Amino acid sequence: MILKRVAYTEHGTFGVLLDGGIPFALTLERPWLNNERNTSCIPVGLFACQRFSSASHKDTFQILDVPARSGILFHTGNIIEHSAGCILIGEEFGLLHKRPAVLSSRKGFDEFMTRLQGQNTFELLIVDASK
Repeated sequence: MILKRVAYTEHGTFGVLLDGGIPFALTLERPWLNNERNTSCIPVGLFACQRFSSASHKDTFQILDVPARSGILFHTGNIIEHSAGCILIGEEFGLLHKRPAVLSSRKGFDEFMTRLQGQNTFELLIVDASK
């Protein structure tokens, strides 16, 4: 799977998720702040992802081996305050309370999980669209 980041702004890092080269969902992450724990998106690169479940995030995937970071998940949410350094998934970009957001998050997240049905691991390549 590829996460192609298309915009870095003070309101967040916006991206497109591709599976087999086909775009299927949109993402929102925290702005780039030098990989700072809980306040930054993670660096570009290739990461292993593993199925994960906790009391607050049932059946999702965790991104592993991010330098100096842990607990980075894919989950639902609309604005960057819904993330502590995780990747939010949605179906469309828009505004929520006059703030840039990903919308239809549950629908986008469900499609993400459906695509990974029966898999416990996958590789995620994060790239900048401008490069």
